[in-house]
Amino acid sequence: MQLHQLVSRTLGKTSRTVRIAAGGSALVVVVGGTAAFTSLDKDVVLDADGRTSEVSTFAGTVGDVLEAQGISLGAHDVVAPAPEAEIADGQTIVVRYGRQLSLTLDGEQRTYWTTARTVDEALADLDVRADGAKLSASRSEPLGRAGLALDVVTPKQAAVVHDGQQQQLTTTATDVAGLLAESGVAVRPGDEVSAAPETRITPGFQLYVVRVDRSTSTEVVALPHGSRTEQTDRLFTGEREVVTAGVDGAKTLTFADVFRDGVRTQHDLTGEVVDAAPVEEVVQVGTKPKPAPAPAPAPAPAAKSSGGSGGGSVSGADGLDWAALARCESGGNPSIVSSSGKYHGLYQFSVSTWRAVGGSGLPSQASAEEQTYRAKLLYQRAGAGQWPVCGKKL
Repeated sequence: MQLHQLVSRTLGKTSRTVRIAAGGSALVVVVGGTAAFTSLDKDVVLDADGRTSEVSTFAGTVGDVLEAQGISLGAHDVVAPAPEAEIADGQTIVVRYGRQLSLTLDGEQRTYWTTARTVDEALADLDVRADGAKLSASRSEPLGRAGLALDVVTPKQAAVVHDGQQQQLTTTATDVAGLLAESGVAVRPGDEVSAAPETRITPGFQLYVVRVDRSTSTEVVALPHGSRTEQTDRLFTGEREVVTAGVDGAKTLTFADVFRDGVRTQHDLTGEVVDAAPVEEVVQVGTKPKPAPAPAPAPAPAAKSSGGSGGGSVSGADGLDWAALARCESGGNPSIVSSSGKYHGLYQFSVSTWRAVGGSGLPSQASAEEQTYRAKLLYQRAGAGQWPVCGKKL
């Protein structure tokens, strides 16, 4: 701590009356015709913490003067000259009282003793650079003998990063809450801040404010239909038929989404609803043994053609234009199978109809002549109505 400079003061006097106290009477001594007065009392100037007074005293030391004036010194008080020093006439005695200063500087608290009488003097004594600082008391506020608690926040460079920008500040805020208030950055409920509101601000401090938004979203996804196989004696071994077509289903998923500064960082499933259940595909495979092949009928004398004409002779059907019917039904292709797998060959026989007219195996695997022969048999039994669209070609 710095002790204020002590100033000596000499009081000049042109005349004075010197008194000697001896047995309660005044004694006057005359020598050589000149009156000489010898006295034991002295005039001193007492500067007690800035309050100056003139004191006449018979005391011999500084401590005696102070005691006579009712001034007691504490452990942190300062007096000059020292209490044991003898006093001289016209001398100045300076007393400075010690004051306790509890100083919190940028969040760090320390206790000092100082003889400064104002906040400004104390900061100068302690070499605290407080230009632009925020003080809890006025610089001119006196320091009483009871002391003072002083909070000093010096300016610091800090930055607040928010909404895609970095805001630089020179701040005297003591904590994050104060920094946000100075920057004018509003923190919404749910936003994330990189430090707690009570966090102290230090030089170069950076604070990050992350904008957090929450919403829901939905997605529609397919439900695969799956498939299963059944055995049936309705079909011959090696035959296969789709009896129930498979259909995919669909369901709607609901998500809770969290966006941080516009970027989705969470996508949590919260529910799902089935909009359409899938339909399972059912396929039947035959287990019935195949019959022995029937002997092929004798060919008719007419010319044979893979286009559908010819075949065995059947009464009432031989004179019809079977080639025209074949072109209409199958394009004249004896091995063709419909996209559904149900109809075969030149005349698009179903397997069950083919069996009904004595065929074996699959119609598309038989010769064109046999297919024509079986078609004639079918016509003989049921007429051209078996081919609703192409029957008129006959």
